[in-house]
Amino acid sequence: MISIKSDQIYQLEKQYRISLINSLVGYKSLNLLGTISPEGITNLCIISSAFHLGADPPLLGIVIRPERAQNDTLTNIKSTGQYTLNNVLPEWYKQAHQTSAYYSSGVSEFDTCGLKKLYCAGFKAPFVGQSTIRIGLELREIIDVEINGTTILIGEIVQILADDTMIAADGTVDHIKAKTMTVAGLDSYFLPQAVGRLAYAKPGVEPHELNES
Repeated sequence: MISIKSDQIYQLEKQYRISLINSLVGYKSLNLLGTISPEGITNLCIISSAFHLGADPPLLGIVIRPERAQNDTLTNIKSTGQYTLNNVLPEWYKQAHQTSAYYSSGVSEFDTCGLKKLYCAGFKAPFVGQSTIRIGLELREIIDVEINGTTILIGEIVQILADDTMIAADGTVDHIKAKTMTVAGLDSYFLPQAVGRLAYAKPGVEPHELNES
């Protein structure tokens, strides 16, 4: 058994430590985060930090890392108040990965990485045309995390764009049909497979599949 204690973590080689900590929790959500500046310059970056906060109001959170002196993503969101989250598909995941490169401020990753912009009437930020699940958000709260300099953005879902048949009759998004990819660590990409859907858990009731009688 491998056992790594707190003091040993800080002694690990930097890149090894980054890979270890980033991949430790397993598969994470994977999205392309789309924004636009007040001057109309689009920006796109791949993220694995989106998380659900609640359905009433419909809120999602994301974590923005303090990696660059010029952070166009955060600047654009603060300026316009809007941004998009878009799923990543296997046909073009390498292009999505390339958006993590350190391009100069003002360079559009949409154009550089060959990803299509899709706009919705009344919404400033661009969606990704190749995606099958697209979410438009408006900024509601900013939380600065002092311990490591990251920023948590809380946004309200105000627009959902999904291809036909991607949302089931009960409201569940079918990410298998959508071909939504996931990621472990910083660079290991996966296509999940369905195992089963279980009924709402109740005390004294054995877990069972939803399609069971």
